Amino acid sequence: MAEKERKKKSFLERLRTKYFFIIRKQENFEERLSVRMSLASLIMITGGLIVVLIMLVISLVAFTPLREYIPGYADVSIRKDVLYVSLKVDSLEQVLEEKSDYIRNIRRILNDSADIGDTAKTSTNDTTKVNHAVAFKPPSHADSVLRTEVESQNPYNVPMSANGAKSGSNLNDYFFFAPLKGIITNGFNPAGNHFGVDITSKENEAVKAVLEGTVILSTWTLATGNVIIIQHKDNIISVYEHNSVLMKKSGDQVQAGDVIAIVGNSGELSTGPHLHFELWYQGSPVNPIDYITF
Repeated sequence: MAEKERKKKSFLERLRTKYFFIIRKQENFEERLSVRMSLASLIMITGGLIVVLIMLVISLVAFTPLREYIPGYADVSIRKDVLYVSLKVDSLEQVLEEKSDYIRNIRRILNDSADIGDTAKTSTNDTTKVNHAVAFKPPSHADSVLRTEVESQNPYNVPMSANGAKSGSNLNDYFFFAPLKGIITNGFNPAGNHFGVDITSKENEAVKAVLEGTVILSTWTLATGNVIIIQHKDNIISVYEHNSVLMKKSGDQVQAGDVIAIVGNSGELSTGPHLHFELWYQGSPVNPIDYITF
């Protein structure tokens, strides 16, 4: 027991014993460097250096491009790009197959063929969707007769009436609100490039929208002054020119009877305070007097 304690004490004493490390010059044994430390201090310094080196190596591997040269590591951005490209290719293949199936079905329909077995076999199965087989019935005799009749007609021949409106349409189905109550001083004359009517009224009288719609133009021009144009449903457009003040701007929604401007005398083509009003239907001007009571 005493022998073990003596050896233990001797080991601790050796660790605490101070040593001199001296570096001398070979030619004249001149002392260049001397360090005084114990064996315990040497072990601690060596261990600290090893820990620092390990941390430096880990930092280089984790935070620098050097990790790409270590087997098993790869650039994260490259892995993301590879994954994105693989998913994109898979999606493109599926879209291409669907387009091919669509074209094959169109060809079968044009050829009066109802067999879609080949298409169902070659289509790509999407695990995110539930695919159901679609069964087409062969066309009936009445369907074949109707198809022949429609194909024989000219699909681009749209009948037009004398005033430019499509046949079958009727502006009399609409109730137009009078834009201004007054006296018509100049009537509708398309031959003279006068595509509306001129209405005189009291000064500062309100100009109102004839139908519900959207303001598509609210601006000032040299010829027509303050002008406002409203787009209504069924391709009806109303135009209001020579106003003194505009109350609405482009994009505003208006109802029939809403005040949109104040009658005025703006623009070079104006000869006095009045409203120049135009009504267009299906791209052609119509006589407002036929549909509105001023």
